[in-house]
Amino acid sequence: MTPSLPRFRSQEPKIGDRIVLRRRIPGATPEAVHWTDVIGHVLGVDPLVVRPQSIGGMPSEAAEITVSAEQIEVIKILSPRTIRNSDIRAVEVATAKAFPGLVHEWSNGWLMRAGDGITERSNSASPLGPSVGFESVPMADIARFYAEHNLPMRLHIPERIGRPAQKVVDAAPQEWIMGPEIVVMTKSLEAIPQPEMPADLEFSVDAQPDADWLNMYHFRGQALPPEALELLRTQIEGQMGFGRFTTPAGETVAITRATITAAEERHFLGYSAVEVAPAFRRRGLGTALGALIQQWGAEMGATEAYLQVVAHNEAGIGLYHKLGFTEHHRHRYAEHRR
Repeated sequence: MTPSLPRFRSQEPKIGDRIVLRRRIPGATPEAVHWTDVIGHVLGVDPLVVRPQSIGGMPSEAAEITVSAEQIEVIKILSPRTIRNSDIRAVEVATAKAFPGLVHEWSNGWLMRAGDGITERSNSASPLGPSVGFESVPMADIARFYAEHNLPMRLHIPERIGRPAQKVVDAAPQEWIMGPEIVVMTKSLEAIPQPEMPADLEFSVDAQPDADWLNMYHFRGQALPPEALELLRTQIEGQMGFGRFTTPAGETVAITRATITAAEERHFLGYSAVEVAPAFRRRGLGTALGALIQQWGAEMGATEAYLQVVAHNEAGIGLYHKLGFTEHHRHRYAEHRR
């Protein structure tokens, strides 16, 4: 039997993680052994010490539980707080509207998008329907759609609502290339940090980017071809804003792309394409840019914000924590080998 691919958060637990633990409780006789489940936060790892959570996945003041290695049956890292499937779907729908690609088509609750062929968000099939977690993946339609557009078939697999797609990949892992885990982070826009405005720099948000903005942007460190850059400015089902810091001489030194899209009567600010010129890094521009674009989003009617960051980008995750974001859920992309 071919082993399945790693699940989300498959690394070893560390202090502060929220976990679900199944532990073995010995009885007076071998037949009297039983198992109990604990959901809580890790206080220590050797031995494992867990404090049961409060309502909603929040930390509690409950008595801590020490678990020996021999007692551990199953241990799994969870998202930092309790998240409903409908909340995952809402954020992913808002994201799909912010990155619609050039053409799209629906099949059995799956949104298939085709664009530049480079960025996953605009070139993947996403499980966005309310019942996709309980139905089979329309693989024939997805394969046909991407063949018609001469693109590799790529599945977007959010945790939980993407389980049927994960099963497809697990059934033939040699046929798929798995992308990195991506952390989706969110926050309410009720409380926005007040940034220190960088001296001698001006902040602005434009409806469309100019050549200076586009020339600064890189996708995962790589410059994009003109057709891919064009997708960033193509009209969406919502509102776009292209933020930047400029010097008194008019030089663009930091940028971000913001979108406002709706899902389930909620309005989300999407925050992406953050870039700071090398000579201006380590001056707090990333933090200031994030706070100012949140203010812009709130003024435009957004009540929540989301962003995405690759799971191994610890510096980026740390920056976004300072801006008030916390992990919401994770997703990955699986590209079919052609």
